[in-house]
Amino acid sequence: VCEQYGADTLRLYLMFLGPLESMKPWSSHGIEGIHRFLRRVWKELVGRDGKLSTKITTDGAEDNVTRRQVHATIQKVTADMEALRFNTAISQLMILLNHIQKLDTLSMDTARIFVRLLAPLAPHLAEELWSRLGGEPSIFTRPWPDFDPGLLVRDEVKIIFQVNGKLRGDAMVAKDADQAEVEALARGHERVAPHLEGKTIRKVIYVPGRILNFVAT
Repeated sequence: VCEQYGADTLRLYLMFLGPLESMKPWSSHGIEGIHRFLRRVWKELVGRDGKLSTKITTDGAEDNVTRRQVHATIQKVTADMEALRFNTAISQLMILLNHIQKLDTLSMDTARIFVRLLAPLAPHLAEELWSRLGGEPSIFTRPWPDFDPGLLVRDEVKIIFQVNGKLRGDAMVAKDADQAEVEALARGHERVAPHLEGKTIRKVIYVPGRILNFVAT
């Protein structure tokens, strides 16, 4: 397996099979997926010419959505590492990589954070990427990234829309939205409106930040 895919792929695949304490019969099924993940990491950070990807920039900061995603990943991977939940740590890195691939530009700081989080899982690849990102060797002498709890506080909450106590839809709304705003959003929701059509709304029950229920006959 090491000769065909490399030691890092084997390491990740063994950790990705499931919880560390669970029985996991050996199977090579799925190892290609892990190998593709590592290849995608490389292609995002290194161009075809072997030089740093042109999307990586040292100017400007990431947008708020990306910053929140990065710090949420630091938080989860840190907790998962401490609890030896390597499979879910890898899953979270895959989620972040999917987000990064959609970006037109990527800050050097974010690229380095990603590689530092990957390092305990895929040390050979991470060391090489760290060098190409201009980091001082070795990556394993660098401090572990810290996350900003303030960035993880969402400005929106999910409100459940019900009609006569039955779930009909939901939406993300601003935390400070008042009942009138939430009610207007619910009335216009494509899955709620049909259940209100032709009916008289007798009462509206609103639990801020949680549920809005129409009692209709």
